[in-house]
Amino acid sequence: MRNHIQKYDLFFALIHGGWVFCFCAVLVLVGCDRRNVDKLSETLKEATQDYNRGLEYDQAWQFRLAEFYYGKVYRTMKENPEEDWWLYGEAGFRYAHLLCERGDLAGAVAVLGEILEHVEGNDEFPSAQRSTLLSKMAYCQRKLKQYDAAKQTYAKAYEARIKAVGSEGNGIFDLVVLSDCIFLAFFEMDYYEEAAQWLDRADAEFAVYERHGDSALIEEYRGIQALYRVRLLQTTGYPAEAAAMYANIPPSRFLTPLGSTTAAEYLMAVGRYSEAADLYAAIDTAFSSFYTSHITFDVVREKLAPRYTALRHAGRTTDALEMADTIVSAIDSALTWQKRSNAAELAVIYQTHEKELALEKSRAQAAIYRLVAVGALLLLLLMGYILWRVNRDKRILAEKNRMLYEQIKQREEVEDKERERQQSQPTETLTQNQQLYNRLCKLMQNPDVYCDAEANHETLARLVGTNYKYVYNALRECAGMTPADFINQNRIRHAALLLATTNAPIGLIAEQCGFNNRSTFTRLFRSQYSMTPTEYRNASKNHAL
Repeated sequence: MRNHIQKYDLFFALIHGGWVFCFCAVLVLVGCDRRNVDKLSETLKEATQDYNRGLEYDQAWQFRLAEFYYGKVYRTMKENPEEDWWLYGEAGFRYAHLLCERGDLAGAVAVLGEILEHVEGNDEFPSAQRSTLLSKMAYCQRKLKQYDAAKQTYAKAYEARIKAVGSEGNGIFDLVVLSDCIFLAFFEMDYYEEAAQWLDRADAEFAVYERHGDSALIEEYRGIQALYRVRLLQTTGYPAEAAAMYANIPPSRFLTPLGSTTAAEYLMAVGRYSEAADLYAAIDTAFSSFYTSHITFDVVREKLAPRYTALRHAGRTTDALEMADTIVSAIDSALTWQKRSNAAELAVIYQTHEKELALEKSRAQAAIYRLVAVGALLLLLLMGYILWRVNRDKRILAEKNRMLYEQIKQREEVEDKERERQQSQPTETLTQNQQLYNRLCKLMQNPDVYCDAEANHETLARLVGTNYKYVYNALRECAGMTPADFINQNRIRHAALLLATTNAPIGLIAEQCGFNNRSTFTRLFRSQYSMTPTEYRNASKNHAL
């Protein structure tokens, strides 16, 4: 029974150890969660740094590097955009913009669509930023000839911009600019009627802005609005009205490349090539530093080629040839610059990528080491707890066995006194069975009787000179046991004495007390004393101390 109790104690120690393990694991998980929070903050910090790098490369016209860092930030923030919605949207927009400029319209649409789907219905995401993303999405759709989709997306972009600024009719310049952009998009798609509606909307909003806006910006933008109207009139079949309106625009309003280029495009459309060529020349002169700082194919296509076309159509052959030479030289410069820039940027990207891979590998190894260390720590804690529980239970069990040993000794002392009292009574007052029982008890004072492995009820009957049935009846009546139990009881008591007074091996003691099988001896001993022979020996030593 005591062995079963010990097994249950060990079982419960394991159960409690499991709880301790779970508790420690929870603490570790909480720590890991805290580390995850710290990791998220560190990730946001790195993403911000990468975004700033992208901006620097973007401003330096190193677009591949800018695209690389914008894309890196976008992919990083995509995992946890709630860390900074603005950074997620801004990096994604700039990444998509550079993809679009590189001709990867499908890739740009995929990025923009993913962001817009992610932020759908999210009040934390700025409406102005959502409008910008939708505008770029519409631009890509227009370039892909998806005109119906582009029209719907432009409308959504305008609605998002209204939500950002409050309402229409308040003279918000952002609405003027967006309306003009949508006008140009519809104009390019040949939706002239709807383009006119968007231009009217821009004019109405600009009219309110003129009451309180910046005077220099008003003067500049009046010219741009008028030029847009001129182009629309010319294209929709009102050349006279367009010419009259153009003539009334003061040259002072051609203050920006946008206004001058729009005017030159009108002059080209109406066949006034020489004037267009002079205007293009004026643009090159006024903004030469802006356009020639980095000669690209876009500059050649948008600025130099139209000027050559205007000169050629105007019949200014000499000027056209000089312009052609300039274009060839510009193309060579653009090719040289692009090759040099691409090689340098790709080298930086490769080196950056290698560093990131090494850093990621280092982080992964560190994470594995931390996981192994935490696992080992938890295992040590569990083993330590189980050992502590086992040692504690051993001490408790030893104390219980010591107390039980004292109870056993007290009980045996009482039994011995009772036996002595019965044996001291006059024989004439005892029954025949009581007399026989006393003779058997005296017989058992000799260990040789019961330590004989062959001893049984017939041995007892023979030694007291009677029939074994009388022995059986006397033991049953006076001790409540069978002859076999009586013999084994005395054997166990003798074995207990040897365990307490000698250091002989338990197996040898069992054999000396008449037990041929140690397991039988252990079973009978545990049944009589509620502890194993080893526990009894230890308890006797503790009692002696």
